[in-house]
Amino acid sequence: MSKQVIDLDRLSNIRHIVLDMDGTIYNGSKLFYFTSDFFKTLKELDIHYTYLTNNSSRKVTQYLKILHSMGLEGTKEDIYTSTLATIDYLVSQRKDITKLYVLGTEGLRSEFRESGFLVVGEEDGKEPDAVIVGFDTSLVYEHLCKAGYWIKLGKPFIATHPDRICPTDQPTLLVDCGAICASLESATGRAPDVVLGKPDPGMIWGILEHNHLKKDEVAMVGDRLYTDIEMAHRAGVMGILVLSGEATKDDVVGSFSQPDLVVENIRELGDLLVESRSQR
Repeated sequence: MSKQVIDLDRLSNIRHIVLDMDGTIYNGSKLFYFTSDFFKTLKELDIHYTYLTNNSSRKVTQYLKILHSMGLEGTKEDIYTSTLATIDYLVSQRKDITKLYVLGTEGLRSEFRESGFLVVGEEDGKEPDAVIVGFDTSLVYEHLCKAGYWIKLGKPFIATHPDRICPTDQPTLLVDCGAICASLESATGRAPDVVLGKPDPGMIWGILEHNHLKKDEVAMVGDRLYTDIEMAHRAGVMGILVLSGEATKDDVVGSFSQPDLVVENIRELGDLLVESRSQR
């Protein structure tokens, strides 16, 4: 990768950082040693932030509990997940859908219930209006088959996000939503009708609207080119790639989604933000 030109003027305009979580601020269950200092830098510079994740296996309150246990601050308003993006999509664009068959964790199902949707079970005999597939860490074969049954009958097939695997620091491979959807597609002959989450730009646009921000005031920071950086491009905001997670420098060279800035980690980004302010 050739030496990059760092646009400090553009960085000096950033008022809000949208932060991917796993691979950016922590790895699996371990907080990066530089993360706390990065948040101190944001506070000193009066830069606000939103935690963003595609992982739909946990509720917002569960994520906050994890972040707080790591010593990080945050409220419900500071986090946006693919589950919330899916709920926003249904509320704004599919008002005809009120009953859901949800292939996912109890946390995922409960967030839909709390948002006013009826979650159809295996035993109640009710017919859903749509099938929602998320990152189901409690996957049950019978539930997978039932989801396939409703999809085969033509029910709308909605995925919370496209990730095929979830990052982990454990010696295993975590099969994620995209891979579960691939199994259903193979069995039913139907791909999801809608895939929410990153890289769908709606996740960023919602943050812009809720925080009254302009596009040039926001930067998306993450470790994946095909989700984090691709979403930044689609949403028209600055895309900053960190090399502390999945992507490497070699990946950047051949990628269609080129980041606006590449840094080793968020500590380096924090230093650049300070430098941009000092030169403004």
